[in-house]
Amino acid sequence: MPVLTKVAYDDGASVAGVLSVRFTLAALVLLGLARWRGEALPRGTQAVQLFLLGAVGYVVESACYFAALTRISAGLTALLLYAYPALVVLLTAVLARRAPDRVPLVCVFAASAGTALTIGPVAGGQWTGVLLGLAAAVSYATYIVVSSHAVAGVGPFATSAVVMGGAGLVYDGYALSTRAPLPSSAGAWWAVLGVALLGTVVAVTAFFWALELLGPADTAVISTFEPVVSVVAGAAFLGESLTPLQLGGGALVLAAVAVLARSPGPGPAVPLDVG
Repeated sequence: MPVLTKVAYDDGASVAGVLSVRFTLAALVLLGLARWRGEALPRGTQAVQLFLLGAVGYVVESACYFAALTRISAGLTALLLYAYPALVVLLTAVLARRAPDRVPLVCVFAASAGTALTIGPVAGGQWTGVLLGLAAAVSYATYIVVSSHAVAGVGPFATSAVVMGGAGLVYDGYALSTRAPLPSSAGAWWAVLGVALLGTVVAVTAFFWALELLGPADTAVISTFEPVVSVVAGAAFLGESLTPLQLGGGALVLAAVAVLARSPGPGPAVPLDVG
């Protein structure tokens, strides 16, 4: 997603313009998928909670993240964001008023170290961009922990549709009021379409499904596999080289995820129909 986003930025699109299209298009697609699967939309208090997760939680995180991309490199932005798994584990332990379990704690720090090695050397370090990247990590960690208490009993497509709809309405209003620039070339529009469909519809739905099945801490640790996939894909399709440190970092992330997967867990709070 950072690479596709930078394509849109280079074409003259603004942060608000990209995010408005991203969340609005994603919400419409997710509503269609929820209807196709027969998933009922949440009602009452749960609907309000999920809407606010998008309108407040996702808006704050995405605004900080995408604004950071305009000031510092994509690699440094990703590295700062991936402080969130450790924050999730610690925040979950604080809210539960108990020390974090040793296995997830070791796994999260091993995965974070592997993420840093996988991303490799980063360029740029403007303080505003760094602070925005850290703010994105803190807000995303909070968003994950709060989400884990709001998704029970709602299908992943319906959950994602309401959350993305909340974020979309906020960004649509801001983009219209500020006349935010949109992409102008076909290539940039394809990039934004990729951000909306792959980086939002697929990613967010899978995230909520995993959150329901695994809980916030384990989901956050497994999410550190994302930069490994990005680096390997860059090597496979773009001819980018992999250094021994990056390969070692990827192996460390895989090891952390494998250990976590084999460790006993509490299991899902509410079983989902995965058919």
